[in-house]
Amino acid sequence: MKEILEDLLTRATAAVAATTTLDELEAVDTAFLGRKQGELTNILRGVKDLSVEEKRIAGSRANEIKIELETALAARRELLQEQSEDTTFDISEPVLPRASHGTLHPITQISEILEKFFAGLGFTTLSGPELEHDYFNFEALHIAPDHPARDMQDTFYIKDHPEWLMRTHTSSMQVRALREYGAPLAAIMPGRCYRNEATDVRHEHTFHQMDGFMVGPKISFAELKGVLLALAQHLYGPDTEVRLRPKFYPFVEPGVNGEVTCVFCKGKGCKLCKHTGFLEVFGAGMIHPEVLRAANLNPEEFSGFAFGLGLTRLAMLKYGVSDVRLLQNSSVNFLEQF
Repeated sequence: MKEILEDLLTRATAAVAATTTLDELEAVDTAFLGRKQGELTNILRGVKDLSVEEKRIAGSRANEIKIELETALAARRELLQEQSEDTTFDISEPVLPRASHGTLHPITQISEILEKFFAGLGFTTLSGPELEHDYFNFEALHIAPDHPARDMQDTFYIKDHPEWLMRTHTSSMQVRALREYGAPLAAIMPGRCYRNEATDVRHEHTFHQMDGFMVGPKISFAELKGVLLALAQHLYGPDTEVRLRPKFYPFVEPGVNGEVTCVFCKGKGCKLCKHTGFLEVFGAGMIHPEVLRAANLNPEEFSGFAFGLGLTRLAMLKYGVSDVRLLQNSSVNFLEQF
């Protein structure tokens, strides 16, 4: 009996190792361990005719062989299943379109370009709340409750809490940052802003800005112009010129309207630049003394400049987008171009 059992183990082990498919393996399993006609099952049925001692020895060895074969079968089954998953496929299944890889939104791309540029100049990137208090959004920036500038920056207010509003610019972080970190300080604040206005190809109620400022002893208008020129040439090429024209902003004195060489006509004059050869890109100026006082700084000791960039507008200029609403509607056909 012992020789019969050992011969069965040898043949069964070889048969398991020789299988190449799951069907072949199941056939081997049935042939040797099947409950009705399996070889080991048939051998165990004949154990009853042996002596008591032979029964004990044969029964014990038969159970050991059964466990060895089940273990070998399980290991082979797992291997064949892995190979089957790697190599087989259903030819009747329709081909699905290849999933495209996402890209950064054009506004995000512009923001990252500017953040790296200003980091090279020593500016820190800060972020602030989109739900802002009236004081930091207006009053701390020298915009009184009855100031006409509030009409130009009408926004969305919180019901029953008129002192809280959706910020109209990221300049609201100026006083917050200077109060927290003190001076000298150079920082940029990119983020989403809101204004209650009708939408068209150039205006949206939700848009993105990046404000920045530098405050310290003896900061002059020369540093402001140098930073803005370096920024324009970084974005649009070394031949880009910057033109500064006087303009009123409540929180700077003096204030300027910043224009750069038209990226579409290269300064020759076209419809988009109204044949001036320049496009308005940013507002800037020297920080108003009252804003410095709101930040707990002495205007006799510190001065600084501030500027505001429309990230939405910069993205439109850099990528040739003609309608600002395209940047907000989440159209995959539009966004996958970037």
